[in-house]
Amino acid sequence: QEKLDMSMYPVESIRNFSIIAHVDHGKSTLADRLLEITGTISKTDHNKQVLDKLQVERERGITVKAQSASLFYNHEGINYLLNLIDTPGHVDFSYEVSRSLSACQGVILVVDANEGIQAQTVANFYLAFEAQLSIIPVINKIDLKNADPERVEKQIEKLFDIPTDECIRISAKQGTNVEKVIQKVIEKIPPPQCNTADPLKALVFDSTFDHYRGVVANIALFGGEIAKGHKIVSAHTKKRYEVHEVGILTPDEQPTHKLYAGQVGYLIAGMKEVAEAQIGDTLFLYKQPVEPLPGFKSAKPMVFAGMYPIDQTEYNTLKSALERLTLNDSSVTVHRDSSLALGAGWRLGFLGLLHMEVFNQRLEQEYNMSVILTAPTVPYKAVLSSAKLIKEYGKDQITIINPAQFPDKLSVSEYLEPTVLGTIVTPHEYIGKIITLCQDRRAVQKDMLYIDENRVMLKYLFPLNEIVVDFYDALKSLSSGYASFDYEDAGYQSADLIKMDILLNGNPVEELATIIHNDKARAAGKLLCERLKETIPRQLFEIAIQAAIGKKIIARETLKAYRKNVVAKCYGGDITRRMKLLKRQAEGKRLMRKIGNVEVPRDAFIRVLKRETDK
Repeated sequence: QEKLDMSMYPVESIRNFSIIAHVDHGKSTLADRLLEITGTISKTDHNKQVLDKLQVERERGITVKAQSASLFYNHEGINYLLNLIDTPGHVDFSYEVSRSLSACQGVILVVDANEGIQAQTVANFYLAFEAQLSIIPVINKIDLKNADPERVEKQIEKLFDIPTDECIRISAKQGTNVEKVIQKVIEKIPPPQCNTADPLKALVFDSTFDHYRGVVANIALFGGEIAKGHKIVSAHTKKRYEVHEVGILTPDEQPTHKLYAGQVGYLIAGMKEVAEAQIGDTLFLYKQPVEPLPGFKSAKPMVFAGMYPIDQTEYNTLKSALERLTLNDSSVTVHRDSSLALGAGWRLGFLGLLHMEVFNQRLEQEYNMSVILTAPTVPYKAVLSSAKLIKEYGKDQITIINPAQFPDKLSVSEYLEPTVLGTIVTPHEYIGKIITLCQDRRAVQKDMLYIDENRVMLKYLFPLNEIVVDFYDALKSLSSGYASFDYEDAGYQSADLIKMDILLNGNPVEELATIIHNDKARAAGKLLCERLKETIPRQLFEIAIQAAIGKKIIARETLKAYRKNVVAKCYGGDITRRMKLLKRQAEGKRLMRKIGNVEVPRDAFIRVLKRETDK
């Protein structure tokens, strides 16, 4: 295939932009239309979310990875190169959005004409606003019969201070007015600030692993040019590579002779190891070092879960699958971990629950690995007061991820739990229910604002562990799916935390210990004991399943013993005869309980530790 010559696109005719919006407001559909209008893909009826390539994305109908594509467009006789990045809309993937924005000079903010502004619209707008990008507001789905673009324009003006005449009304599905969007992009968004004469400086903003060619890195050039045969060095690992191939993505890879400053493309340079293509890394020519680009602040995991192979023999295959997948999804943090019940595994940090589910699904689909995921937990902190412990850890604040490391109350001045600032946008008729829900979750109201006569924006400070499991589902079901939710990190606050142990016949079971807030301990202890009662098989002796805080028992379930009918052979006769037989049986059971030891089968652990889906 013919290699493209990229030198006909000087810096001033390049525009880099991304599309941001709330979930399901039509980002990927708009991207499809833009690709069709510029002739990048041919017009057919099959073009539905062309940029969502992963199987997970196709099945769930959501975008998970930011995808880039280069479009060519002729406007008033000049050929323009437009680099478009389609971003995800879910709060869990806002890291992808902020990364994409670093390679852009402007954004298209898409708002649904039917739904109006929602939580994620607000969050993404501020991301773009803080990065000082030019913003083009677009109102999508005007073909729907309930669409109300005037109302949405007023909302945009009130919340974001963007005059109503700047909004472009389009229908991405039918292609109405989409041409206008491209013209607005060319007029309003500035070209990138860089020069081809400078030494090479390229930012790696994404990377994937290809079985045959090694690591494929997506790069944005901030200066200079790059071609096949160049010797380049990574600023992060200081390793040297030779460039095998460069090109642009018109969603599919298209090799070119060279890439020049201001352009966005991909590069293959024989990187074999997954860790070599660090996202946020700077590449430069050998013997021409440059000041590395600031890169990205690494993503902050909000939710931790243990991941273990179902069979310990699969440990190494799972390890290599994890390494490859974390290359593509760099926001997952991985730590080695081992548990008495489940063997060796990892403790993974995710940005949210959806992220965790998607990661697990990708492991299954792309690498055929099925794994055990334990219930999600959040990282707590403890401020130590005992001099001995401070000396041991070398600092007076420690982070607790595993309940086994939970320090004793006597040696701690206070425990801290992570909090988030949540934004809920909802129709006003659901306010009462939602406020009750938030109060149940120990949240503190910070702000309440009417966006227009029937939409309200609530701001709450939540403890993270209250929203991490099922808050989103509860919110959606209370508000018939209309409320939207978004959160950002808000630091740590002190909390009354305790460690809850589970005892079987008086012996603590390590794996089932949990860290929990004092107010919620009783309910959680009762639930856990009931679930254990259902999963542990009955024995020939009685088993007491107890939840304890320190020495105090807060919940108990009793698993009755199997017993043989010892009085079956008596018919009639004296009552003392029966009593003697029953008493002998009871004594035998008591002796058995003393020496008997409860083995909790592995699948019982898995059933209890796994996330509850059947609430």
